[in-house]
Amino acid sequence: MALALVAAERPTALPCFGGATLPLWTLSDQAWPPVVRLKLGQRLDASLRNDLPREGEHTSVHWHGIRLPNGQDGVPYLTQRPVWPGETYAYSFVPPDTGTFFFHPHCDTVEQLGRGMAGVLIVEGDEGEPYDADVPIILRDWRIDDTGGGFLPFFTPEGAGKAGTFGTVRSANGETNPEIFLPASGDCRLRLLNLDNTRVMEIGIEDAEAAIVAVDGIALPPEPLKSWRLGPAMRIDVVVRAPADGETVRLVDYFAADPVPLARLTGKGEAQRTAAFDPAPLRAGRIPEPDIDNAERMVLAFSATATDQAVAEAAAQGLILGSLCSAVGSFWAINKQAWPAGDHSRIPPPLATLQRGRSYVFELQNLTPHQHPIHIHGHSFKFLRSNRHALPVHHADTVLLQPKERIEVALVADNPGDWMLHCHIIEHQESGMMGFVRVT
Repeated sequence: MALALVAAERPTALPCFGGATLPLWTLSDQAWPPVVRLKLGQRLDASLRNDLPREGEHTSVHWHGIRLPNGQDGVPYLTQRPVWPGETYAYSFVPPDTGTFFFHPHCDTVEQLGRGMAGVLIVEGDEGEPYDADVPIILRDWRIDDTGGGFLPFFTPEGAGKAGTFGTVRSANGETNPEIFLPASGDCRLRLLNLDNTRVMEIGIEDAEAAIVAVDGIALPPEPLKSWRLGPAMRIDVVVRAPADGETVRLVDYFAADPVPLARLTGKGEAQRTAAFDPAPLRAGRIPEPDIDNAERMVLAFSATATDQAVAEAAAQGLILGSLCSAVGSFWAINKQAWPAGDHSRIPPPLATLQRGRSYVFELQNLTPHQHPIHIHGHSFKFLRSNRHALPVHHADTVLLQPKERIEVALVADNPGDWMLHCHIIEHQESGMMGFVRVT
């Protein structure tokens, strides 16, 4: 499949903007966001052209969650040259896994993603039995000022040094609490993607039977959905028994004093199914199984580098982030190592060097009072256990570390190259909580 992406400013009036037209930066003029569907085994040939309006604003495309060759990973300076305004860049790879993925820039991410530069990538071929509908739902906030005439700053020192800077308008597929029609009484696949810079959500569906069938694109034996905490960059595929014709149930975020409605799911048409809810499982993923008994163990500790006083002083001075992925300070570190201040071209030593083909167990330690969705490039973690909450064993490319939590994850280091590992609260990433592992 050939895909042409053009990064440009496209003034857009999404329904959630309340009639305002805002200067989005997007990758396509066809839709927000572009949704790309491939068949398993199909090659993606993607060209990126940078037509962003700001002088010197380079960009790239990171294919989040795809286990691809290192040179296609889309990280400026680490795996490719930056794509400067007026330049083009070509990507070509065959995704090895089915599932729900997405793509976004990996430099000045806080603004470029904040303005809308993202797309959805779906690799089909994992359904053993067809569902009655397949609907992506993209969840994210927008930082819009009170007048609706423009964006608020995407990065604030107060937010970067704490839980992040939150948006002011919430949306699902670019709308506020939209009505999404599903085949009545059908078993419908909802691909839920948290593409927000900051917000952690506790996803649930009220008054309907539902089960999680995939996490970060990789199949999970159907797990009844009570709620699932979904940090930035995380995805879950949920099968829901749609309501009867004309009836509505709610997709909600429970991570608030009162449930926040995200979307209304309304049944339409003749009943598709009458049997008891028993969602068909997806075909198993193809992630290599780590050898836990013989795995090498290591700790990755996520910590703060600045006190509350230092954060307040930085906020008062209006410092920390400039353009072109340039930070003048850091608030966060991994194993006491913060990504160096200054341009991202200053590559630090790797956090760890892994032997190709060997299994590893990482103990991820959160030494902070804030949540951190930790993402690894080019691989998938196998979630083993947590000291704080019970989750089923599953694969994921992004795992959510809650305050003071320790999580054990395992992987086979089977993909050679330098692979980023970072917090996906983008302000945390941009202010130090980012590094890479080297697989040789």
